[in-house]
Formats: sequence, C-alpha cells, structure tokens
Amino acid sequence: MEIQLNPKTTTGVERAVEVTVPAAEVAAAEERTTKRYASQARLPGFRPGKAPAAVVRKKFAEAIRNETIESVVREAYKEIVEKDNIQVASQPHIHDLKFEEGSPLTFEFHYEVRPTVELTRTNGFSIRREPATVTDEQVQEQIDRLRDERAAWAPVEDKPIEGDMVSVGLSVADADGKLAEPKDVSLVLGDGKAIAGIEELIMEAAPGITVEHPVHWPDDFPEEEQRGQTKTVRATVHEVKRKSLPALDDAFAGEVGDFDSADALRAAVREDMQKFAERESETHVRQRLVDEIVSANPFDVPRSWVGQLVDNYAETYQVPVDQRAQFDTEFAQVAERQIKRDLIVEALAEQEKLAASERDLDDKIAEQAAERGVEPGQLYAALEKGGRLKDMERTITEDKVFKWLAERNDIVNEG
Repeated sequence: MEIQLNPKTTTGVERAVEVTVPAAEVAAAEERTTKRYASQARLPGFRPGKAPAAVVRKKFAEAIRNETIESVVREAYKEIVEKDNIQVASQPHIHDLKFEEGSPLTFEFHYEVRPTVELTRTNGFSIRREPATVTDEQVQEQIDRLRDERAAWAPVEDKPIEGDMVSVGLSVADADGKLAEPKDVSLVLGDGKAIAGIEELIMEAAPGITVEHPVHWPDDFPEEEQRGQTKTVRATVHEVKRKSLPALDDAFAGEVGDFDSADALRAAVREDMQKFAERESETHVRQRLVDEIVSANPFDVPRSWVGQLVDNYAETYQVPVDQRAQFDTEFAQVAERQIKRDLIVEALAEQEKLAASERDLDDKIAEQAAERGVEPGQLYAALEKGGRLKDMERTITEDKVFKWLAERNDIVNEG
C-alpha cells in the first residue's frame, strides 16, 4: 500500500508519525470491504450474496466506512513497523484522523519504541556494602513477635490500658448535640483504629462504666468534613481483655517449631535474620550498581511500561481507588527504576553471554532438591507445573550478571 509518512516527534522512546493514505488506496480498500459484505449480505428481494454493490454500500454504509478505516490504519501500521523494523513498546494511539469521500485519509500514529540500551561503561564504580549485622535486640524483638502471635487474652476488671482489647458501646452526637444510638465495637487500644480522643475516653472507664465528654477530631482525619470538629462522645465499656505472653521456655520453642530448647529457637531465629540481612545488603549493592550504570549510560523507558508496572503494584497491594493518584505518583519512580534494572540485566546477559544455560538450571535444581531432601526430577516437575522455571532462569541470569559486575567494580565492605 502506498502511503506517505511524515515523522513529527522523535523524543527519547516516543514517536509520532503523520500518515497520508492516497484516496485511490482508500477507495480500493473500501471496494474490497464492500465486496466482502456483498458476498455475505442477506437482503430482501435478493438471493444470498447476489445483492448489487450499490445496494449493499447504501445499506451498510457506516459499517463499511468504519471497517475500511480500520483496515487501512492496520495496514499502514504494519508497513511502518516492517519498513524500519521497529520494536514497538506499546499499542499505538490514533490522533487527528480525517477522512472524506474521495479524499486522502490522514491521521497520526503516536507510539513508543523499545529502548536501545548501550552500555559503554560498566566498571570503575565504587559501591559501599553495608554490614549485615543482627543485634541481640533485633533477635529478641522477633522472638517477642512470635510470643505475641501466641498470646492469650484474659478478661480483667481494671480500666483498660494501651494494648488491651476492649468491647465498647460508642455514641457520637450529631450537629444538634443529640447522641446517636450506641454502636458496639471491638478494638485494641493503641492500634490506631480509633482517634486518640476516643481511646483516651475509653481508658477512663472500667467494665460496666459509662463516661461522656467532648472529643476533638484531628485536623488530618480521613473524612474532610469532620476534620477539626468537636463532638460529644459517650462510651460504655462492656469488657476488657489483657494480653498475656507465653513464657520463653523449651515448651514454647517446641510449639513454634521443631526445636529442643529456647536456645535452639533463638539460634534459628538469629540464623534466619542473618541470612535476610545478607540478602538485603546484597540487594542494596546491586541497586547502587544499577544506579551508577544508569547515570553513566542514561536511557529512557516507555511511559506505558511504567504505567503497567504501577498498575500491577496497585493490584498486588490492593490500593483503594481514592488513594490511587498518590500511589501512582509515589511508585512511578520505583517502577521506572525496576524497569531500567531489568533492561540492564538483559543487555549485559546478552552482551557478555551470561544468560542461564540448561546446565545452570539443572545445577540449581539439584542444589535446591538436596536442601529439601527430594529428587531433582520431582522438584523440576513441581517447578514446571507451577510455571516457576522461567523465574528460576531469570534469577540465575541475574546472579551471573551481578557477579560479573562485582568482579569489575570496587565493592567496599563497611563496618
């Protein structure tokens, strides 16, 4: 198809091309569409497929016009991509489409192309590795969390304190000062589920006692119309339960897992935390390396990719609709950073032939199978069934790439 192309914008990975399709090409496409309709149309007074083209064109004018435009635009897009071997990053958008009978069809294609990552400098950087230390206090905090998960709640007759679970009837006055019917709620004081003034009111009453006084709504309250208001609140405490943590002894260690003693539990917690700290330290080193490489070899990424990744984050974290705008703004930079990281890993894997091989994959599966006490074939089948082999390949490739980078840059261990 003969078309005229007039590039309008070439900025980073963004492209805009003005397309003109001659009237003769449009007419030919319209004729093909009309013939197809004529071969399938069933019109009163004519045998199937035998209605004259002029009748068919009149009957299905709008549909023929729309399909003609769609086919011409599709062919034009195909020609643009194939002509310059363009690697399009996202579906194109059509702008300013103009078409009148007997005239050329004109429109603009707006699209993004896959970025070209040229890494001219990947060495000579100095990266600080933070110490992967785990303190006794951190270990104790983790153990206390385990105890907290297995805590028992027992009723008390005292006034509630922070950390207590309360069952309470709450009444809030309206604009005229009339108290509404009480609503029974349960909450843990200090969890932030109620505003501070209401929690303070509740903590004035032991079970069976009712208290009432004005409460000030904070200026940053989620519901804008209630911010800064002062309302009378009545609270009747029905029940107070206080948490009791289990003793940190050998029996507790046995409940948590297959541990013979509290010391064995503490050692296992420290080991897990140490491994996590080392992984975090390595993650930070890798990201700093990527940041240095990006600074030395800047490139743009398609906004459509960033938007898609932000959408994926929002779906994963189940971000409420009313918080999406702020979330999108905050996570756009995170998403762009992640995309650049992946592109750098991909480029280096190809450039330096570091992509995971079948042998690399087999060795990794054998290693993990030995750790889990299963046959490699059994683990391979499970990974394949769960669709996780590609993830493992990517992890192996990434490890090889960052090992290659670490050997060519100065990684300074602190502490």
